[in-house]
Amino acid sequence: MKRISSLFLVALLSGATTLGAYKLVFDDNAETSVISVAPEQNQYNRAVSLGAENVDFTEAADKAVHAVVHVKNVSYATVSDNPWNYIFGYRGGQQQQPQIGTGSGVIITADGYIVTNNHVVQNASELEVTLNNNKSYKATLVGTDSKMDIALLKVDTKENLPYATFGNSDNIKVGEWVLAVGNPYNLTSTVTAGIVSAKARNLSKDGLQSFIQTDAAVNPGNSGGALVNTRGELIGINTMITSMTGSYVGYSFAVPSNITRKIIEDIMEFGNVQRGVLGVQGGELNSYASKELGISETQGFYVKDVVKGSGAERAGIKSGDIIVKIDDRTVNGFSDLNAAIVTKRPNDVVKVGISRDGEMITLPVRLTKNEIYSYSGLDLEDLSAADKKKLKIGYGVRIKEITDERYMPYYDELKGGIILSVDNVKAKDIETVSDILSNKRPNETTRVEMITANGQLVRFLI
Repeated sequence: MKRISSLFLVALLSGATTLGAYKLVFDDNAETSVISVAPEQNQYNRAVSLGAENVDFTEAADKAVHAVVHVKNVSYATVSDNPWNYIFGYRGGQQQQPQIGTGSGVIITADGYIVTNNHVVQNASELEVTLNNNKSYKATLVGTDSKMDIALLKVDTKENLPYATFGNSDNIKVGEWVLAVGNPYNLTSTVTAGIVSAKARNLSKDGLQSFIQTDAAVNPGNSGGALVNTRGELIGINTMITSMTGSYVGYSFAVPSNITRKIIEDIMEFGNVQRGVLGVQGGELNSYASKELGISETQGFYVKDVVKGSGAERAGIKSGDIIVKIDDRTVNGFSDLNAAIVTKRPNDVVKVGISRDGEMITLPVRLTKNEIYSYSGLDLEDLSAADKKKLKIGYGVRIKEITDERYMPYYDELKGGIILSVDNVKAKDIETVSDILSNKRPNETTRVEMITANGQLVRFLI
């Protein structure tokens, strides 16, 4: 077996549990803030084999358009007064110029909680939402998850608002009909139809993964809108498109409803997103990687190392194991593994199916918190808000300890240093860093930019 230490990179997987009932938020006795979840169906009516002309989209569209809102984001930029004022001796100065952005959102409770994309409301000074009946409300930002591009808003109203019912996004099938509802180009209540093109799609190096891919037309302004099935149940939040022009050219992507629901439940109960980790380091298999490893399997997540003290170590997962299943979800690669873990919380137990020396084993693993991340002999930790304020930086991860002899001559400079970017992507947190590294190709070098312990800005390759 060849040495491939640079092939498999750390993938500390984050996520948290979707709970059915929360005190205050999801209590059956609560009068407000109750999220509606569709009951599971024994036979899932997908209408996959029917042509569009034989599928009735009207009921689903009618349910969705009343729950989807137009979101207006007002921010202010500081601009200088007319320079001629200075020439003629007038007292010059600066003024605040409003900038307006728009998008979509989905009402999820009768008392006015609304889910949208983080990028729709980012840097907002004022937020306003307009319903399908043209009523407008001022909105407040409750919380965000920039990693998954989800934000939660709240409007104050004495009347019950129409709201979407959450469907189970794990149950959707490739080829199933779906509707995208939103406000592209400020055209309110626009409905487009398409099919699910792929699941658990991984597009980004900065942590955004496990998208639902569809060919329903989505354009600027659709962001934060609803992706619904033919029963009108919310199965995703439309988030992005891939296009050279910035407009729809064939595919659009949505954050699955199960992931969305977990994020907003966390924000409503805890004020932030609770993430747990499995505690494995490795990478996904393919023909090239399997040949390097000398194994026959070409699908699954290969475990190169197990994090000390993690749930994976306590459960008995070992280096060389191949993770092929999490609970009832088949794991073909990192995106599948991430999708299975991202809806879980620390202390949740998942059943991990592994292939070990040709034998299938299932081990229960209790997830832990993602506090320390190890990569290539460097132990990394997140910066606290106080650290960022003290250092006057908005992002970065700290080198907590050095465990590789190669770096010992530089120990004093590296320990305590702040990594700012990995492969030109901002190191927002250790989850972002782990996701970047888990997607690297065999023998690919890693570019790191950091501030050393003595304050020097350096760049190097690992």
